[in-house]
Amino acid sequence: MATVGLLVSLTACASARSSSAPAMAALNGASCPAADWSPAPPMRADSLSDYQRSVEVRQRNDWANLARYRDANAALGAPKPGETRVVFMGNSITDAWAKSFPAMFPGKSYVGRGISGQTTPQMLVRFRQDVIALQPKAVVILAGINDIAGNTGPSTQAMIADNLMSMTEIAKANGIRVVLSSVLPAYDFPWRPGIGPAPKVVALNAWIKCYAAQAGAVYLDYYSRMADARGGLSAQMASDGVHPTEAGYRIMAPLAEAAIQEALGRP
Repeated sequence: MATVGLLVSLTACASARSSSAPAMAALNGASCPAADWSPAPPMRADSLSDYQRSVEVRQRNDWANLARYRDANAALGAPKPGETRVVFMGNSITDAWAKSFPAMFPGKSYVGRGISGQTTPQMLVRFRQDVIALQPKAVVILAGINDIAGNTGPSTQAMIADNLMSMTEIAKANGIRVVLSSVLPAYDFPWRPGIGPAPKVVALNAWIKCYAAQAGAVYLDYYSRMADARGGLSAQMASDGVHPTEAGYRIMAPLAEAAIQEALGRP
């Protein structure tokens, strides 16, 4: 009888797992549009600039650059009573923007945690230190463009998606609202010309938008307001075609603020 009971229990569990499979597939983004693009080729050692070589040396000792914000995080401390802290996680676009937060988001407790050149796996490694430990109410994640560029090696859309899903799940597990940003338009990369990122950005953004809806995150659409006819950024928006000028950030700021307020207002 014990054997029969065990078989019944196992059958019931298998049935429950089977019935929940579609829901789990939705939550992990499996039903969202996937693009099977060819990743950027590995960088050759003889093609690296002096700056890229310096980054490569640093990454051998601190791959995710955990040292960058370690002291700043300790000095920041826990949020004060009534403080609505929001962390912006990202790459150089977020890094350069953070110094303008006081002017563009006056009175807001918005914390920049961008690092130039970083890819989604690097952000995932430092996500606990630079986001979770700061106890924000929400996190704004802008990531993926450097993965397309192959900054830390060839990267497919599925690899980027895995890291974005992991950051989202970690944040939600800690009671943090999530804003997933579209990747900004890019027609070409000054440091890796000829890769043709524009269609990859469009494909990745379609996946991010779909996954955000399934995961209960807010999708922050910078792309639609900033893309030119080529699928890139105009010289007014970004002098090098990738990194926003002040005019570009002025367009981004109200979009980010609206997305944050939407996330904070959700039950």
